[in-house]
Amino acid sequence: MVQGGLVLLGCGKMGSAMLAGWLDRGLPPGAVHVIDPKPSDWLRGTGVNLNGDLPEAPAIALVAVKPQMMGEALPALKALGGGGTLFLSIAAGTPIAALEAALGAGTPIVRAMPNTPAAVARGITAIVGNAQATPTHLDATETLLSAVGQVVRLESEEQMDAVTGLSGSGPAYVFHMIECMARAGEAQGLAPDLAMRLAKATVAGAGALAEAADETPAELRVNVTSPNGTTQAGLEVLMDPATGLPPLMMRTVAAAADRSRELRNG
Repeated sequence: MVQGGLVLLGCGKMGSAMLAGWLDRGLPPGAVHVIDPKPSDWLRGTGVNLNGDLPEAPAIALVAVKPQMMGEALPALKALGGGGTLFLSIAAGTPIAALEAALGAGTPIVRAMPNTPAAVARGITAIVGNAQATPTHLDATETLLSAVGQVVRLESEEQMDAVTGLSGSGPAYVFHMIECMARAGEAQGLAPDLAMRLAKATVAGAGALAEAADETPAELRVNVTSPNGTTQAGLEVLMDPATGLPPLMMRTVAAAADRSRELRNG
């Protein structure tokens, strides 16, 4: 998968999910060099090179630290900048320009926005490269990230804020919807455990069906809505143009995207 070795700066939940996917796909542990000040027991048991000397010219360096740690962490990789190493950053809110300033303008960089379902290989990641990132670099990035889900390519880095608001933050919206559905079921007389089980399975199943079906989500919705039936009664509340889900979701995604822009602009 990676010729020349891979350096992983930071191995928290997202970094661990990616590393697990790569190892499952046959990446030799000896080809991976991880820098992490607080390695987990799982990481210690993988057989990767941990907190040791880095190779002189690894093929890829993945930056997977929290945005507030970037200033402290990047100097460890600065010596790899400006050469043949591709830098792949999954740090939210850190623009390519900031990475170029730290690593050198001649450094090939791909910025990526994954989401938390990557932990179960069901994520979706958006990527965009700088001027030095070649089609080969983008292909290598897509191969790596496909180990934890789907990959889409953006036309410009400016789209990353919208991606952050939609798919980056989106899992939390869905988790909250599950909470709300379960509480609504309880209000109608279901036991809490049963209501939660029904809510989780309903959301997971509907999502799987939406991905697998040839029909659009709108068509699937129509297909399960009998005239004057129970689903229609519920949808009339949910789809109200003034008080329902459409305006609420517009405001939700916009708020997250706006916050992403604020963080990017300092």
